[in-house]
Amino acid sequence: MTYTTQMDAAKKGIVTPEIKTVAEKENMDVAKLMDLMARGRAIIPANKNHRNISPEGVGEGMKTKINVNLGISKDCANVDMEIEKAQLAIDLKAEAIMDLSCYGKTMEFRKKLIAMSPAMIGTVPIYDAVGFYEKDLKDITVDEFFNVVETHAKDGVDFVTIHAGLNRATAEKIRKNNRLMGIVSRGGSLLYAWMNLNNKENPFYEHFDRLLDICETYDLTLSLGDGCRPGSLHDSTDACQVEELIVLGELTLKAWERNVQVMIEGPGHMALTEIAGNMMLEKRLCHGAPFYVLGPLVTDVAPGYDHITSAIGGAIAAASGADFLCYVTPAEHLRLPTLEDMKEGIMASRIAAHAADIAKNIPGAREWDNAMSKARAELDWNKMIELSIDPDKARRYRDSSKPEHDDSCTMCGKMCAVRNMNRVHAGKDIQLND
Repeated sequence: MTYTTQMDAAKKGIVTPEIKTVAEKENMDVAKLMDLMARGRAIIPANKNHRNISPEGVGEGMKTKINVNLGISKDCANVDMEIEKAQLAIDLKAEAIMDLSCYGKTMEFRKKLIAMSPAMIGTVPIYDAVGFYEKDLKDITVDEFFNVVETHAKDGVDFVTIHAGLNRATAEKIRKNNRLMGIVSRGGSLLYAWMNLNNKENPFYEHFDRLLDICETYDLTLSLGDGCRPGSLHDSTDACQVEELIVLGELTLKAWERNVQVMIEGPGHMALTEIAGNMMLEKRLCHGAPFYVLGPLVTDVAPGYDHITSAIGGAIAAASGADFLCYVTPAEHLRLPTLEDMKEGIMASRIAAHAADIAKNIPGAREWDNAMSKARAELDWNKMIELSIDPDKARRYRDSSKPEHDDSCTMCGKMCAVRNMNRVHAGKDIQLND
């Protein structure tokens, strides 16, 4: 029996190699995974042309995944540096990498990235269109937009962000609403400008079936972008954002009819008290499709620390139903991130994802923490370091300040509560003053 996409296979009861791998990674019964995929509640983004991918599942009942953004810009066009960043993301166990390149030899970079990466690769094709055709945005044709999408699909990209929900009706809401930040989505702003400059409908909304043709051919997953995502707390959960989400829910059903895998992109910036409600709205309006969020950032006043504001929001979002976190680095809102910025962002996102997995009772999540607690109870420093989410940093800190006695650290020394409880239970003297 043949199949076109992973969703099609799941509906037909075909266990693909990707489904088998993901079920093993998630400690999930294959039949349960296939049921979730058939109903659109779980996806496996895996383009037929991405040969060396190690597939991951995104969605209900699975570990929260994280994505790393990188790519070439006009101001920072160092291909070698971006490849180094990609390798760091892979080494630090990010499940996805988004290539947001918008300048120069984007195809060459994208092909290198796909060839080297076992992580799933995403792109935003509209970023590439201006440079690809070397013409003004206004002059890019509908055919040319779709040709860029198909080029990315042929190259082996696993998912693409397409802002198909930002149609003319939604765009009108932007004009009428009292937003502080307007549209902050780069892809959304480009489409909004194209629509206004040409007095036409969003081509990806108007010709959505054409987009589905490409996705079905390559098993390209659609990441339906949030062109109206809030870029400030003031703008969150407004009519623009919610109306676009309703449209994305309608497009999701159309995609599922064609067996095209879908995830929904979400905010953005919002207050802590709004996060759980936004997760519920997406799951309700988009029929349980996996939710991919940027942050959310829970305050607007922390440039240089936005990996922390994002991790706070991301942990709450994922615990409340989000499935996929896009990392944010300390450089957010300020500049392109360095390697060190990237590491800080990745670790913050991984911590948020794991904290949420504990809250969601994901198999194996709490066991990791229990193993760490056991190592701490035994003052087994090597085991503690081995179990750390960042073993290199943990060892560096331990080695930088050596205690007098190996069964303690330089914070408490002989007054270490764990050390003294162990000695008392073993019938030994504490001897604080020796």
